[in-house]
Amino acid sequence: MIYLWIGLGSALGGMARYWCQNWAARSIGIAFPWGTLIVNIAGCALIGFFAAFIVRSPLRQFVLVGILGGYTTFSSFSLETLNLARDGQWAKSAGYILGSLVFCLLGVFLGNLVGVAVTEK
Repeated sequence: MIYLWIGLGSALGGMARYWCQNWAARSIGIAFPWGTLIVNIAGCALIGFFAAFIVRSPLRQFVLVGILGGYTTFSSFSLETLNLARDGQWAKSAGYILGSLVFCLLGVFLGNLVGVAVTEK
């Protein structure tokens, strides 16, 4: 049953992300990815609030994993980094930040290369 709630939350979060990015594009413009930046900042603020607010609630997975996971995974990354830092695991926290940045950029670069190669044939 939890998977159904997480799936529903993910759908709601994805729709909210789409709305927010379109709103930013119409209101601010597309010269800079403002929509993504706004989504990531808002998602981080919301996951920080709800992680503290609904610690022992059945809604926790629906909100944190479902809605906010569908809205932005950057919020999950930020919360996990904060938790490592709070636990005094500074090296792991820094490694997670650096590893995420380097390997995610490498992943998107390589995935894009493969996608271009496949579509050009």
